Amino acid sequence: MRGVMDIPDELAPAAAAVGNALERVESTFAAALETDHKPVADLCSHVERYRGKMLRPVLAIASGLATHPNAELVFATGEPDALVNSEMVTVGAVVEMVHMATLVHDDILDEADVRRRGATVNNLHGNEPAVILGDYLIATAYHLCSTLPDRAYSLAVGRASQVVCAGELLQLHHREDWTLDEDRYFAIIEGKTGALTAVACELGARAAGAGDDARAALAQYGQTLGNAFQIQDDLLDLAGTEERVGKSVGKDLEKGKLTLPLIHHLRTANADQRARSLAWLDGASHGGDGEADLRAAIQGTGSIDYARETAVRLVTRAKGELDVLPNTPARGLLGRLADAVTDRAY
Repeated sequence: MRGVMDIPDELAPAAAAVGNALERVESTFAAALETDHKPVADLCSHVERYRGKMLRPVLAIASGLATHPNAELVFATGEPDALVNSEMVTVGAVVEMVHMATLVHDDILDEADVRRRGATVNNLHGNEPAVILGDYLIATAYHLCSTLPDRAYSLAVGRASQVVCAGELLQLHHREDWTLDEDRYFAIIEGKTGALTAVACELGARAAGAGDDARAALAQYGQTLGNAFQIQDDLLDLAGTEERVGKSVGKDLEKGKLTLPLIHHLRTANADQRARSLAWLDGASHGGDGEADLRAAIQGTGSIDYARETAVRLVTRAKGELDVLPNTPARGLLGRLADAVTDRAY
C-alpha cells in the first residue's frame, strides 16, 4: 500500500478496494477538521502532511473486508468496494486522527525536528501550539467517533487511548532506567503502539458486521502486529538514518529510552562490556560521546538480530490469528501487510 509493498495479482481486488476506501477516509478526516479559523486550519493542514503509510486505516478497512459476512461471495462474484460502508470509513479516519495526535505529542517529548522529511509542528511553531494541536486532534477524533451508531466504538477508542497514554507515561517513568527488562519493555509497547493497532482492526471488523470470534482474532492480530511494528521502529531509530527513515533518529538514546536491542545487549554482554556500555548510554543521554561505540557493541552481542528475529516471530504469530477467517484476497492482504511491518526500512 502506498508503495510500501508489492501486491500480487490475486490480492489486487482487495488492495484496490482498500485504496478506494482510503480516499474516503482522507475526505472524512479533512472534513472533520474544517474550521473558519485560519491559524487552526494552517496547523491542521501541516499535520496532514505527517500522513505516510496510513497503516491503521488500511488495517481497519482490510479487517472489515476480511470479516464481512458476505466477503467470500462478493470477492468471488462482485466488486469488493460494495463491502466498504461508511462506518468502516469513519473508523479509519478516527484511528488515523488519534495516531496523528500521538505523533504530534511524541515529537514534543523527543524534541524531534523532522517528521515525514519535513519540519515538525513543534519545530516550526513551538511546543505550546503543538500540545494544543494534539489535544485538538484527539477531541475531533472523539467527536467524529460519537457519530457512529453504536457506543461500543467510542468506548473502545476511549479505552485504547487511555492505554496508549499509560504506555507513554510508563516509558517516561523508565527514562534512563538501565535496569529495564523485556517484560516491562513489552508492557510499554503493548500500550503505546499495540493498543491503537488492535482497536483499528477490531473496530474495522465490527463495522463490517463480523461476529465475536472474528473480532477477537482481529484484535489480537492488531495487538501483536503493533508490537512488531514498534520493535521495527526502535531498530530504525537505532540503526537507521534520517535521510532513509524520514524523521529524526537516535532519539531513543538521546532521551534515555531502553529498547529491545539495548535490553538484550545489557543482559548478554560480559561484565566489562556492560560497564562500558552503561557509561556510553549515560553519555549519549546527556549529550556526550559514545553513541558510535555503543552501536558497535550492540552489533557485537547480536542484539540487532535478536530484536529483528523477535519482530519476525510476532509477525508470524499475528498471521496465525487470521486462520479463523475465510480464505479471501482481503485475508491474504492482511498477511502481506503483516510481512511488510518487518520488511520496511522507514
